[in-house]
Amino acid sequence: MEEQGVAILSLREAARRAGVSHNAPYRHFADREALLAALAAEGFGQLSGALEEAGKRGPRERGAAYVRFALEQPQRFRLMFGGVLRLGAHAGLRAQASRAYEGLVRAFASMAEPRAAQITAAAAWSLVHGLAQLLLDGHFARATGEGRDNEAFVREVLGAIRLVARSAQPA
Repeated sequence: MEEQGVAILSLREAARRAGVSHNAPYRHFADREALLAALAAEGFGQLSGALEEAGKRGPRERGAAYVRFALEQPQRFRLMFGGVLRLGAHAGLRAQASRAYEGLVRAFASMAEPRAAQITAAAAWSLVHGLAQLLLDGHFARATGEGRDNEAFVREVLGAIRLVARSAQPA
């Protein structure tokens, strides 16, 4: 998937790379969409773990970990968020995606009442997701160009933003 993209990923190709018969994947996945949903769910699990671990070092580290995940696994990131899969159609995928968001809500829970923590988590996720997507699409090529480290740029951007949970007001 990371080498050639989601568009060409098939159960037959997955079987070939795994060194099993072309029918073997059908014992685990009903179809291609089920395979993609499993890959996306696995990605959300990895993302949740990375965010949780980074969160031990502070909120900016959590944001940097999100962007790092996207840059290190761009095809999986695009699969997870690209609208290819319907969250409602895949319970495991929906559960893992919810787990990632709930981890962010918990991170802000000590700083705000429950509704404000949810709003702040949504704002933080939106910020880092947008930054990750813009970097993946090359929109900050000049800022992160030759001799410039993406990680340093991400830290600068995150340092410029001050999310204050107690000021989050529901619309």
